[in-house]
Amino acid sequence: MSRVALEGVTRKFGDVTAVDNLTLEIKDEEFLVLLGPSGCGKSTALRMIAGLEDPTEGTIQIGDRVVNDVEPKDRDIAMVFQSYALYPHMTVERNIEFPLKSRNVPKEDRAGQVLEAARMLDLEPFLKRKPAELSGGQRQRVALARAIVRRPQAFLMDEPLSNLDAKLRVQTRAELIELQRRLLATVIYVTHDQVEAMTMGHRIAIMEKGVLQQVGAPSDVYAKPANLFVARFIGNPPMNTVEGDLTDGGLRVHELTIPLPDAAAGAARQAGVRRAVLGIRPEHLSIGTDGLIAATVTVVEALGHERHVICRLEDDQMIIVRQPSSDPSPSEGETLRLSADPEHVHLFDATSGQRVDG
Repeated sequence: MSRVALEGVTRKFGDVTAVDNLTLEIKDEEFLVLLGPSGCGKSTALRMIAGLEDPTEGTIQIGDRVVNDVEPKDRDIAMVFQSYALYPHMTVERNIEFPLKSRNVPKEDRAGQVLEAARMLDLEPFLKRKPAELSGGQRQRVALARAIVRRPQAFLMDEPLSNLDAKLRVQTRAELIELQRRLLATVIYVTHDQVEAMTMGHRIAIMEKGVLQQVGAPSDVYAKPANLFVARFIGNPPMNTVEGDLTDGGLRVHELTIPLPDAAAGAARQAGVRRAVLGIRPEHLSIGTDGLIAATVTVVEALGHERHVICRLEDDQMIIVRQPSSDPSPSEGETLRLSADPEHVHLFDATSGQRVDG
């Protein structure tokens, strides 16, 4: 079993709590992404699994054993770093071979295992080269091959694509997905890039200020964010959020009352919420002549296949509409009438930030 489980794990640095009471299970053969902004505790959590940081509280389990007191080298995990961490004086072949050599694998067995890992990542032509003679993408593949050759219980990856350019990131992302499927490997992958998280992970675990905010499949997290932080963090452009007072007619924003779906309004009343935040994704807003919401266009961002129309409401709150490029483009300064799809309205408590519409 390659299951990894954290139970009540906390890591403190003096008065600073980097990870706070983290409980999370990564299933056997699962690709789980730890996602969040810089400083949210995701890399610290990964380093505790690897044994590079000791938890202040809680237990960490890899497979069927608790590893809190187990040395990193004995945890049967392989870590891939953002910086590649290759030995510059060794060839690609020797870099890939090094974990086997350090584990005293017989020399006659090492060559075949190195070749197998190199073939898997199309590195055969580069085996005699040194890292300085490789591109960034090739170096990252060498780092992956060095991890693969060990056949560990779990792969830990700390922002491994951050140093690659945009085109190479897309290519390497696809290669990693295929590799995980081929190896049937358990992967814990840290990133701040939500595109990587949405396209690669079986599940996403979103963190903020050391606290786990939500865990779920990418589509579930996108469709039903648990709180305002997740709602605003997931999605590009992010979810529109408009704050106002709850009334019998809906959400009162400045001089406008926006009707709410019955289920959302009922849940908010039951929870005793008076000040709420309405959320709607840019693709669920439409421009028309009979829309209830009046907004003034400030910027139009043309992106080729679509455009983002950035508007301001009367009280200066910003709202973004995602519009197909085939539709007529509005002009800056124009006043639009916007309609929201009621089936895709989200409602949050303005005080706690928690979702209140189920």
